[in-house]
Amino acid sequence: MSDEVLWQLRVDLAACFRLISSYGWSESVANHFSAAVSEDGTQFLMNPKWQHFATIKASDLQLFDSNDLQTMDKADAPDPSAWCIHSNIHASLPRARVLLHCHPPYATALCSLKDPSIKPIDQNTARFYKRVSIDLGFDGLANQDEEGERLAAAFGVHNVMLMGNHGVTVAGTSVAQAFEDLYYLERACRTIILAYQTGQPLSVMPDDLAEKTAQGWDVYAGIADAHFSQLKQMLDKSDPGYAT
Repeated sequence: MSDEVLWQLRVDLAACFRLISSYGWSESVANHFSAAVSEDGTQFLMNPKWQHFATIKASDLQLFDSNDLQTMDKADAPDPSAWCIHSNIHASLPRARVLLHCHPPYATALCSLKDPSIKPIDQNTARFYKRVSIDLGFDGLANQDEEGERLAAAFGVHNVMLMGNHGVTVAGTSVAQAFEDLYYLERACRTIILAYQTGQPLSVMPDDLAEKTAQGWDVYAGIADAHFSQLKQMLDKSDPGYAT
C-alpha cells in the first residue's frame, strides 16, 4: 500500500469517526473502527485507547499487527475489547478490510430483544433480508482472544452482524461501503423499533418480495461512494480537523 493510499485510508476512517459522533452513535470514549492495511488483514489501523470519536484525526490512528503478541504490554496498547474483536476478525477474515463496531441506539435496542431479526417491512429493512448474522452467544465484555475468534466465526458469509445483548459490527471492502451499511442498518433498526412500538401487527413481506427487494439494492452499490464523498465535503467545511 503506497503512502498516498494509506493516508487516504486514514482520512476516510477519521471522517467516519466524526460522522458517527455527529449522529449520536458514539458511546463515551468506547467503541472502535479499524481498517486493514496488509493483504492478509493482520496489520490494521484503529483508534487509540479511550479517545472520543469527535476528536479523532487521521494522524491519531494507530497501526497494529495481530501477530504482535506483545501489543497489550506496550504503553500505547489499545482498549482490550478493541484488540479482542478487531485483531481476531481482521486476522480471520481478510475480506473484512474495514470493521465498524459500535452501539447505535436503535440497532442496540433491537439486539436486546429475544428475537433481534430485521423483519422485511420496507425497502430499507428488506436490504438486509437473509444478509445479516445474528450472534446470541454474548458472554460478557469481549476481552479474550477466544471471544474474538468466536465473533469472527459468527460473521459467517455475511458482512453485518447483530450482536445479541451487545451492539453491531459491520465489515466492508472500503470505509465508504462499511459506513453505508451501518447507516442503513441503523435506519432499518429504527423502522423496526418504531413499528413494534405501535403495537400493531407488522406487515412483513413474503419471502420472494423480500429477496427481490434486497437484490434491487445491488443496482445502487455506487451510492456508498457518492454519499460518503459528499459527507466528507460537508465535513471539510464544518469540521476540517479530521483530515490532519
